[in-house]
Amino acid sequence: MATAVQVGSGDQKVICLHGWFGSSTGWGGFVDVIDTERFTYAFADYRGYGQRKDEIGDYSMSEISADVLALADALGWDSFDLVGHSMGGMAVQRVLADAPDRVRRVVAVSPVPAGGVPFDEQGWALFSGAAENDENRAAIIDLTTGNRLTRTWIEQMVEHSVKESTREAFGAYLEAWAKSDFTEEIRGNQVPMLVLAGEHDPALGEATCKATFMQHYPNATLEVMPNAGHYAMFETPVAFATSVERFLSA
Repeated sequence: MATAVQVGSGDQKVICLHGWFGSSTGWGGFVDVIDTERFTYAFADYRGYGQRKDEIGDYSMSEISADVLALADALGWDSFDLVGHSMGGMAVQRVLADAPDRVRRVVAVSPVPAGGVPFDEQGWALFSGAAENDENRAAIIDLTTGNRLTRTWIEQMVEHSVKESTREAFGAYLEAWAKSDFTEEIRGNQVPMLVLAGEHDPALGEATCKATFMQHYPNATLEVMPNAGHYAMFETPVAFATSVERFLSA
């Protein structure tokens, strides 16, 4: 059953899709500073995550997209904005490919491109081992935030991830976001898009976004988030909310 955590009561409708380590409740301080009068945000969970932890699925981008559209239907939202972080940055593109007439604007945050992510052997071992090994999860979070943040926060992120997703779903979604490729379905899409890249994100930062999103979407704007790595909604939540809502309000 498509469910979501709703915040706000405004006329502008926004569906937020979380990253691999996230959930509907894993958006950091962003949730505390959003404009609840202008916007209604629906923070969704994927199958195997959060409120839907007990739901089995095939854990694919197409399934996420179908579930998002079912959620929008259940909420009575004919059109909506999308915000997607990391893996969710790929998922919002899948929704856009499947229902381009329903999506008003897109914010892609430290996003996985529509063509997936190439891994070398060492990188794949680290990431594929994270489903079962929590130390791998900590190492990934530390790496993708520039090896500069407190261990306490990293461990909190790992704890949230372990608590809010099944190990089966977590492992399966890696295959989905790393190895899917639907670039040709979205290339040239005219949707207004804001791409937010963290200054300290070595994997899905400015260079990767320039080589992918900025080539695929003619109406995309790239903004680099100072003092943030892969998790701007945690690292710089006020600046993050400001950028997101300024763009969605335009």
